Order: sequence, then C-alpha cells, then structure tokens
Amino acid sequence: MRHLLHMKQRTLLSVVAFSVSFLATQSTLAQQATTASVSATPAKSQVVNSIAVIVNDEVITKQELNERQAMVERRLKAQGTALPDRADLQKQLLERMIVDRAQLQLAKENGMRVDDVMLDRAMLRMAEQQKMTLQQFRNQVEREGTPYPTFREEIRDDIMMQRIREREVDSKILITESEVDNFLAAEASAKVGKQELSLAHILIRIPENASADQIALRRNRAEEVLQKLRAGGDFAKLAVTYSDSAEALKGGDLGWREQERLPQLFLDAVSKIKSGEFTDIIRSPNGFHIVKLNGQRAANDAKPDAAVVQQTHVRHILMKANQIISEAEVLKKMQEMKQQIVSKAATFEDLAKANSADGSAAKGGDLGWIYPGDTVPEFEQAMNKLAINEVSDPVKSPFGYHLIQVTERKTEDQSNDRQRLAARNALRERKADEALQDWLRELRDRTYVEYRTDDK
Repeated sequence: MRHLLHMKQRTLLSVVAFSVSFLATQSTLAQQATTASVSATPAKSQVVNSIAVIVNDEVITKQELNERQAMVERRLKAQGTALPDRADLQKQLLERMIVDRAQLQLAKENGMRVDDVMLDRAMLRMAEQQKMTLQQFRNQVEREGTPYPTFREEIRDDIMMQRIREREVDSKILITESEVDNFLAAEASAKVGKQELSLAHILIRIPENASADQIALRRNRAEEVLQKLRAGGDFAKLAVTYSDSAEALKGGDLGWREQERLPQLFLDAVSKIKSGEFTDIIRSPNGFHIVKLNGQRAANDAKPDAAVVQQTHVRHILMKANQIISEAEVLKKMQEMKQQIVSKAATFEDLAKANSADGSAAKGGDLGWIYPGDTVPEFEQAMNKLAINEVSDPVKSPFGYHLIQVTERKTEDQSNDRQRLAARNALRERKADEALQDWLRELRDRTYVEYRTDDK
C-alpha cells in the first residue's frame, strides 16, 4: 500500500571524499608542477580542491562549498531575497552543510539507502506535482542553473535525511488521549473559523547544556538581529545571515500552515501583531526566536472526516515497463491476465503473487480497506467506477500499470475516529518543529567538526 501513498520531499549536494594526506600530497605536486612549467610555456593555473571542514570522518571541500554557495545565491535571487554579505552567507551555508552531513552519516550508519528506483519515483512525483513531464521538469531545473544530476543527488539526500528524522524524531513524539480531548474541545469552542498563517522565522539556537554565559551571548545575538529589523532590515536577508533554523536559506519562510499545526508559542506571539509585523524575542528550550506574520487567510473547511465515509476493499496487480519489458508488452500481458481472471482460467490472487511488482503481491495483491484520498487519483477514480468483483482494464498511475478489483464496499459513521486521528496528526505536527530543532542541536553538538578555513 505504501507504493500508492503520497510522499514528501527537500536539498543537498553530493559527497566528495578526500583524505588529508592525499590532499596535502596533491597540493605539493601541483606547486612543483607549476614551478617547473613556468620557464617552458605559459603556465595554466592549477586549482587544488582543499578541505573546508572535517565532519567526523568525512570532509567538505572548498569546491563543494563554492558550488553550493553559487547555487544558493541563484535561488535566493530567483525568490527575490536580498543577498547577505558573501562571508556571512558562506559561514551560514557551511554550518548547514555540516548539520546535513551529520544527518546523512547517521542515516548510513543505520543502514538507510535510497536506490535509483525509489529516486526515480520521487522525481516523477515532483514533476507531476508541477504538472510537467519528467523531461519538462528536468529542463526547468537546468534553466534555473542546477545540473539535473546534482539536483537528483540533492533529492536522494533529502529522502535520507527525512527517513532518519522520522526514526529519531517523529517516531518518538508522544500524543496522549487527554491532549486529543483538549484539542477537540478547544476547536469546538473556537469563536472564529479556522485560519492559515504564513510565517517566517529566525532562530538563534542555544547549545545543549549551555552555560549562563553562552545563553547570554546567544541572547545578545538575538537582540542584535531584532535591532536590525527595527531599523528597517530585510527579514529574509537577516534570516539567511543569522538564523540557525532549517529554513534559514529560504529566508526563514515556513510557508502557509493551518493554525492548529503551529507551535502554541508562535500562535500566542503572532496573535498580538498584524500582517507584515514581527514579534519580540521569544524564548523556547532550544533558543531565541523572532517570528514574522506574512499573512493570514481562512482555512479550507472541507472535512475529509465527514460523518459518512465509504471504504473500499481492493486488490491490484502492478506491472512496470523497463529495459527488459516494454510498455506495449506490459499492456498486452495485463490484458491477457484480465482474460484469464474473467474466464476463471486463473485467480486474481495467483496472478498477483506471480506477476505484481508491488509489496502486496505476497497477499495476492490485497490492499485491505482504504479510505477516499488514501491512493493516487488515477487509481482511486478507476477503482470507484468498478462494480464488486469487476476487473479493470490496465490503469496507468505514477507507479506503473494496475489491474484493479474491488471485492467489497461499506459505508460507516467514522467521524469520531477520523476527527481524533486528524487531531492527533495536528498535535504531532505542532510538536514536530521543536522536537526536530532539539534533535538537530543535539546531533550538531556531538559531531566532531574541524575547520580548515580562516572563517569559522
């Protein structure tokens, strides 16, 4: 079933590993070669890819840093964010690369991998979300100045980091039944309709187990940022320059979020300001925050948890075209399988076990009971048109081609369960931001970092 559910995704560059001794030797040889060639022919400059910083047992090179900086500058310009001083941006960017590298290292230590098949699916979904073909999406990425192979590796790393965050952070967030009860009671008694807020955020992080002097220094830094804002400084530019949050290089932009999915600390603070204004300094366990309210609007009140919900018990056979079997051959094979099922020459379950490329194959293609919205639109639309036990023609989705059979349908009053599930998810998301910041701070503090640049 997981192959039919929507996924999420975000950015990073590929890893280039060099040992210290190797780089030192190459640097010496390059210098000797340059000296020897001066008298013979006009010398060509030789660039040595030196180390910027060591992160545990890996390095980030100056070439990686420079390439990433050029990419970030292009993206900031494209989104209309004023560029900070290059030295400030490089310092901020290097810190982000250190934290990302530490996450990737931990993911690999835990045996996490993203193979090319999974990566291809992620790229296809991203293209479809933009209503483009994969080739159109690739062309758009390259027009914006990022080589497509580099962008693919960024997405691979993003998926890896998302997985380790889910394991280390999301899975450990606990929501009690009393919290759900309180959330639903507050929602029921709210005097105004649901709202969505567009926020931006600057975080000055406090190190784990910080001393009083360290806390004072970080408070002073937050005060410095606040003074610059009050003097008319650009919020996005200052976020890129100073913020320690994951959104720093996007100008601190958190995007539009439903109010119940935001930390209560932020909600309380922005309730006192108007759109376009920013808060005073807010203290949380992981640091000092300044939040800007960019806008607010009424939320979409369409309720997926309406009182009457239709569930569908469905199974499928999934096949994909590849270098071995063409799309035409897939369609021919699936039509043959449909005829076998209709004529009762073979059962759906047996054909699914023998042919389906989905994880449900071992269960005869059974996906269990699903709710509206649980599958991709192409699958759901075809499924909803089927009579009980009818077998569909091949249905194309982002995952390949499906033969679909509905075995049962039922309509139940699921409103209470669905409301509690929605409340639990909202509470989880509300806690997730702070939990993630806490975890990133702890990870950064226990990561061995040795700078090889002058600026730290």
